Amino acid sequence: MGLLDRIGMVVKSNVNAMVTAAEDPEKILEQSIIDMQEDLVQLRQAVAQSMAALKRQEQQYNQSATQAQEWEKRAMLALQKGDENLAREALSRKKTHADAAATLKVGLDQQTTQVDTLKKNLIAIEGKISEAKTKKEMLKARLQSAKAQENLNNMLGKVNTNSAAATFERMEERVLMAEAKASASSELGMDNLESQFAQLEAGSGVDDELAALKAKMISSSPTPQGALPPSDAARPSVGAAIDAELEALRRQMGN
Repeated sequence: MGLLDRIGMVVKSNVNAMVTAAEDPEKILEQSIIDMQEDLVQLRQAVAQSMAALKRQEQQYNQSATQAQEWEKRAMLALQKGDENLAREALSRKKTHADAAATLKVGLDQQTTQVDTLKKNLIAIEGKISEAKTKKEMLKARLQSAKAQENLNNMLGKVNTNSAAATFERMEERVLMAEAKASASSELGMDNLESQFAQLEAGSGVDDELAALKAKMISSSPTPQGALPPSDAARPSVGAAIDAELEALRRQMGN
């Protein structure tokens, strides 16, 4: 399994599986980040070593290519001087350095490709680690929220909701009963007061009617001329007058 595949599996790990595991999920997430950072350190070292090797190959290639060019110039100089043997020897040296440069060029191209790949992998892993750190914080927050919800559910499970509801219903019934009693007492008080006033009003009407009848009888009785008004002793009492008037009314009703 490649390094990137391994990191990808760590980043895409299922948080639900970690929650149900015996280990602490937060510690597992933290350890995963540590492992990826260690892999990143190793990859950086590999990239550094590959780049150093690439530099050495570049130097060797440039040196061989330069030597090949120098021996070619010497061969031309020998020909100009008419020394073919020396020119042939110079061309032989040129070929040796040119072959070495060609071989180094193949390795240099391969090393360059390898270094470029390692650099891309390094950038990708750095991005994966940054993503993993962000996701770790999100998963930790979700885990803490899940634990808080679980604790709340456990607390609610311990509460006897039926008993509490029954208690509230009893209290509500008592309040309603107290309100009904207060309303009934208020209505009874109002009825009693109205009854008393009705009696007073009825009694006042009878008294007024009796007084009117008395005044009518007194005004209709003739007084003899020259006669003195009767003394208080001779005057009938108010009660006797009322009795007489009542007797007259009875007779009238009997007729």
